[in-house]
Amino acid sequence: MKFRGWPDNGELVVGKVDEIANFGVFVDLEEYEDRRGLVHISEVASGWIKNVRDHVREGQTVVAKVLDVNQSSQQIDLSLKDVNEHQRKEKIQEWKNEQKADKWMSLAFGEDVDDEQYETVANALYSEFGSLYDGFEQAAIHGAEALEDVDLSDDETSAIVETARENVSVPYVNVTGYVDIRCPTGDGVDDIKEALRAAEGNGDVRDEIELSVSYVGSPEYRIKVRAPDYKTAEAELEASAGRARQSIEAAGGTAVYHRERDEETE
Repeated sequence: MKFRGWPDNGELVVGKVDEIANFGVFVDLEEYEDRRGLVHISEVASGWIKNVRDHVREGQTVVAKVLDVNQSSQQIDLSLKDVNEHQRKEKIQEWKNEQKADKWMSLAFGEDVDDEQYETVANALYSEFGSLYDGFEQAAIHGAEALEDVDLSDDETSAIVETARENVSVPYVNVTGYVDIRCPTGDGVDDIKEALRAAEGNGDVRDEIELSVSYVGSPEYRIKVRAPDYKTAEAELEASAGRARQSIEAAGGTAVYHRERDEETE
């Protein structure tokens, strides 16, 4: 997806060097539709420049700062020298992330998605999260809840969440579930404690996983899992509840797993 319109003064933009002249460099802006900017020779690099080609080459991807935009003359003045290495790396990563998110949009809505729907969904995500990538990342972490305030249909929300959970890798994901544990036998309290120890993994949880079980209100217990990715977190959550159920059922009790808080226990 490319933006329509014009970049703002001071904005960092990604572009591809299209033409090199003695007086400067023409750059096609990768993020904007049909926009081209000029880097004057004085803005290519600090100090005296003998040959522009010593600093850039045709086809090179660069990060530039927008110095001035003149819409009437269709001119965008850019600077390469005003962008430091940290800014360049950060902007390139942001741009690559948006390219990934653009592919995820195609996965979510199909390669033949019409432009109107694409733009409507994309604009809604930009409005809420500032980027497509952040929208998909939040959907991967928090599911449909992350998109509650986004102007999307239920089908669009489901498509984004499903695609995000299958494709987005996030540094760490936190998920929560609940299990209702009951045991009517004489040793019920001890049996429940044993089931909770089983839910916590009896010290056998992998190092990259953080798992805790806490009391909410009889008979409800909260299971929290922190993991490197959503699929792993969900699997650990279900495994924890499964261990609790297996333990308490062996003692004659029951365990019911659910993702949302049971409001009746509040």
